[in-house]
Amino acid sequence: MTNCCGFLIRCQRPFPCIRSLKERFSRVEDVHIKVQKTQITYSNRHVFACVSFAKVRKAKERPPVYIVVTFGLAYKKESPRIDIATEPYPNRWIHHVLVSREEEIDGELLGWVEEAAAFSAAK
Repeated sequence: MTNCCGFLIRCQRPFPCIRSLKERFSRVEDVHIKVQKTQITYSNRHVFACVSFAKVRKAKERPPVYIVVTFGLAYKKESPRIDIATEPYPNRWIHHVLVSREEEIDGELLGWVEEAAAFSAAK
């Protein structure tokens, strides 16, 4: 596993979710992983996804242990699982999904990340 120590110092309990993401993100071709103090960045030609502890919900609505998976697409993905979607540039939508349990890293989320990787590679 890529050295995630700097990132995990912030909160060690979501480690199984991070490990599961890493294993499942390995399905994406030519992925480069950059571990930083506050996030893990996944890129190919460009950044297509990040894992962080972003505060995408009010404190009382967040579980005690969580990570946030962020990914970019050319359009706004509609789903109740997506906490926030913003369009910082035309046709560039950034989506944030809070994950608190390993089973939330499912085919739907991985499909979105794979789509983001394809979008990033095509730019």
